[in-house]
Amino acid sequence: MSPAVVYRGTILLLWGLAAWNAFACRGLFWDGASFLANLLETGSFHDFYPARAHVAWLTQWPVLLLVRVGVDNVHVLAIVFSATLLAVPAALYHLALARVRDEGALLAAGIAVVGVVYLPTSFFIVGEYNITYAAVTAAVAVALTGPTGKRRDGALLLALGLLCIAAYEAMIYLGPLGAAIVAWSARRESEPVARLLALAAALAFLGGAVVAGSTVIDYWSHEHFAKVRGSTWEFWQNLQFVIALAGFGIVALISLVAPGWLAGWGPVSVALIIGAVLASTPWFRLLIGPESMIFPPAHYLARSAAGGLLAVLLSAMWLHVAWPEARWRLLVVLRQPIVARRLATAMFVLVLAGAVPDLALSRYWADYLGWFRSVVTTRTGIVYAEELPMREWPHRLFAQDWTYPALSALLRSAPGQAIVVTRNDYRSNPPFDPSCGTVPRLTGFRWP
Repeated sequence: MSPAVVYRGTILLLWGLAAWNAFACRGLFWDGASFLANLLETGSFHDFYPARAHVAWLTQWPVLLLVRVGVDNVHVLAIVFSATLLAVPAALYHLALARVRDEGALLAAGIAVVGVVYLPTSFFIVGEYNITYAAVTAAVAVALTGPTGKRRDGALLLALGLLCIAAYEAMIYLGPLGAAIVAWSARRESEPVARLLALAAALAFLGGAVVAGSTVIDYWSHEHFAKVRGSTWEFWQNLQFVIALAGFGIVALISLVAPGWLAGWGPVSVALIIGAVLASTPWFRLLIGPESMIFPPAHYLARSAAGGLLAVLLSAMWLHVAWPEARWRLLVVLRQPIVARRLATAMFVLVLAGAVPDLALSRYWADYLGWFRSVVTTRTGIVYAEELPMREWPHRLFAQDWTYPALSALLRSAPGQAIVVTRNDYRSNPPFDPSCGTVPRLTGFRWP
């Protein structure tokens, strides 16, 4: 496929999935229900975690604006909330791909980020890491592709840097990497204002690393943080990520040993085989067993591994641009147009394959949301989750005990309808945020 085809195909897929998943209200999955309920109840930003406040402000203001002008339809607000969470990373990846669309191997790397980092970890779209990873990728793409807009590019880099100051803990390593690449790019800038803006952006990325580092220190012994830290190596539970990573890894390893292999159809052949396996994951449960399935909560577990992979990809992109006279055979081969085109095609195959389980999970989620709403609207009073088939297929894919009350309140169409709770004192098994697990009143709001 030509670079133009894979570029446009990836962009269309990104925005198509964003639109589809927004109408499926995927932003309500897991913690998203508590976030939206808190927004509606307090009428203010839910920035409970200062280290991620900038992402919260960016994604929550549309909902708060609609509430201010009198919108009380929770379904509409849930769609807008989901759409914002999905549109921001889609826009940032669009920006990144647009900047590298004519840059050969950089385009392949950008598509790989979408297929191996974003899609396999984005079902938990309320997670701030989705936007953080996209923002750093966009900044690197702008920095590496030269000063096309000069001051405009400098301002764009600064805006991305300011966003990343309070974005996510992964900035502890993505911050210095982003700062180094942006500062390196500033050396090539002849326009003084543009250079100054780029250097300020580099400082902002370093600021993000400082904020992330201080947060890690402050919360190191926190029970929830320790639990999350311990799950870093459990990324293997995310089949979507592991299979896509395997395809990317096979291509990368063979290329390191035999770079000439890239000039043939080897990368595309590997991608087609791995892509067929990846696209089949929604049916693994039927073919292999009940535990062999795509599992939305595993997207959360794989986010740290995906961040590490992103750092490797961005570093490779920088090396490719910063060392144009390199004699290392792999870098020489990657500069051949035919190699870049086939590598981009291989990564696009992984993106296409990754869209299949994404769509399947959204369908399951929509069914779950409809079933949960039927429980809420056909009953009254307290309904205990233990009395419902929460741990059965496919409801088990989306069960999270401390968000049941918030999701129940959001899905109500009239006062007095049921609230689903679990028999949990929220002390022996505390949520990460004290407001989670409580029952929001949401006076004046309803799901029609």
